[in-house]
Amino acid sequence: MRPPPPLLLTMLVLAAARPGCEPAWGPEGKAGPPGPGAMCVDLQLQSCSDVAYNRTAFPTLLQHRSRAAVESSSEYILLSVLHHLLEGQCNPDLRLLGCAVLAPRCEGGRVRRPCRHVCGALREACQPAFDAIDMAWPYFLDCGRYFSGPEEDCYDPLEKLRGGLDIEEALPSSHPHTFIQFTHHSYAQMVRVLKRTATRCAHISKTYSIGRSFDGRDLLVIEFSSRPGQHELMEPEVKLIGNIHGNEVAGREMLIYLAQYLCSEYLLGNPRIQRLLNTTRIHLLPSMNPDGYEVAAAEGAGYNGWTSGRQNAQNLDLNRNFPDLTSEYYRLASVRGARSDHIAIPQHYWWGKVAPETKAIMKWMRTIPFVLSASLHGGDLVVSYPFDFSKHPQEEKMFSPTPDEKMFKLLARAYADVHPMMMDRSENRCGGNFLKRGSIINGADWYSFTGGMSDFNYLHSNCFEITVELGCVKFPPEEALYTIWQHNKEPLLNFMEMVHRGIKGMVMDKFGKPVKNARILVKGIRHDITTAPDGDYWRLLPPGAHIVIAQAPGYSKVIKKVIIPARMKRAGRVDFILQQLRTGPQKFLPGSRRGWPGGEPQEPDQDPLGARRQPTTGGSKPWWWSYFTSLGQHQPRWLLKY
Repeated sequence: MRPPPPLLLTMLVLAAARPGCEPAWGPEGKAGPPGPGAMCVDLQLQSCSDVAYNRTAFPTLLQHRSRAAVESSSEYILLSVLHHLLEGQCNPDLRLLGCAVLAPRCEGGRVRRPCRHVCGALREACQPAFDAIDMAWPYFLDCGRYFSGPEEDCYDPLEKLRGGLDIEEALPSSHPHTFIQFTHHSYAQMVRVLKRTATRCAHISKTYSIGRSFDGRDLLVIEFSSRPGQHELMEPEVKLIGNIHGNEVAGREMLIYLAQYLCSEYLLGNPRIQRLLNTTRIHLLPSMNPDGYEVAAAEGAGYNGWTSGRQNAQNLDLNRNFPDLTSEYYRLASVRGARSDHIAIPQHYWWGKVAPETKAIMKWMRTIPFVLSASLHGGDLVVSYPFDFSKHPQEEKMFSPTPDEKMFKLLARAYADVHPMMMDRSENRCGGNFLKRGSIINGADWYSFTGGMSDFNYLHSNCFEITVELGCVKFPPEEALYTIWQHNKEPLLNFMEMVHRGIKGMVMDKFGKPVKNARILVKGIRHDITTAPDGDYWRLLPPGAHIVIAQAPGYSKVIKKVIIPARMKRAGRVDFILQQLRTGPQKFLPGSRRGWPGGEPQEPDQDPLGARRQPTTGGSKPWWWSYFTSLGQHQPRWLLKY
């Protein structure tokens, strides 16, 4: 078990040195409100310094009668360290909710309670995070005990969480709505631009959050589709991700500009953009690492070091934080007949340190059947593609292709071949050492590393992801941003259009019922994809003749020959109708076999995205309990489930 964070140790030591207070209960098991003699005083609790009010009252809802009593309580200590124990999940929401109880809002000599519905919604969202570490829901966050309804003039304790983000930042009156400001965007500015863009194009766009960063910032996505918010049958899904390394900011800005461009051009009637958005569902995540960006932006362009802000707030490199499925792939590839796609996440991965940003991406991938993806980086000028981890771990540079090498090269070239600087013939330029390769390279042939997002996409899902290095300057000056946009606009569009290469179709039974998780195999390519819940599929394939097989447990397989012309830019429609077997369920060899390796692909709820430590055995205390032993008689036993 890793040692507790220094902050957590410090808080626990301080708490153990002070006397504690046990909660006092009012009639019918409810905590009594501050008595009639209570007075509003300044709120001076450090962990509650960012709440939406500045006056509190004693005694509190837990009957703590002074600031010192609150600070020495196990409830307050838990609030101070909960984001470490949950590794950033539900932060800062839980802390603000707890502060509403430990430091109640006081106005005009009267205490206002937080709203019950806010507590209920947060508990529903965050309970799995507590279950994952075998921790009971804190008693002082009991929604029926310390919270009230609107009829009692309750307030929303999370009202300040997005403070300032909904304030519209109007463009100067002299600028048209199509105007794009080629500047660096702070987190608040980025959110405003994305929401404003989604409002302008509400019929084709919406914003949504896939989760929170460790420091509590929304990982905000803007989506473009003819029917935003839902997967349409036969419509492929594309995602573009920027700023996975906080100090590599060009990708972040390119996606902010791209969102505005797609909206404006659609409204202006650009036929190419309208065709793209009417046939494709596009998801843009400009900043996967907003916490790291804040560190880098504090230094600013021209002053930022090579690594300042690269990691997230937990000091984790997010592009080394995904499960290493590539090592397992190499093992399976040597086993005759073993299936080496849709590899399950090993249980031991969750026992390590998994960033909330990483979990958010994995959960996102589970909920949407992505087909194509790109991750935008900085530090060089090249497009790389999987595998990123060498097939011989000791080799730092070794060509390590996937079974879809031809397709990945086409995807990489779709970006590089229309990028003016990547095609510049000068070897002295940024990225000039990749010129003879056409400015594309197999990732492991460049340098090998484990835990990357691109390898994970390919080996765990149906999604093909490339990595684009946008330039040698990680945090370019503002005056360079327009030129970078001009260089990357066409490559971004060209790449997204590549999602329509290959074949697509439906897999159904003879009654027209969709068959989900059916397998689509291509002879000669040892990598299968699976159908979405509605039975639709997309298989990226290079031009040529292919033998395609569809099969599912309990059905006979169907084989078709498909010819994809070299100039075909729209996916060919290839449907399959499977006949149920009459001889009973089909038998498969045990283990990971091509018949159906290791069982059917996992359903979204089968993989413990919240789990991260070994489960307790033999009635022993959970792993986190040792962090509280220094509290003596004031240990929070109410956190134990048994």
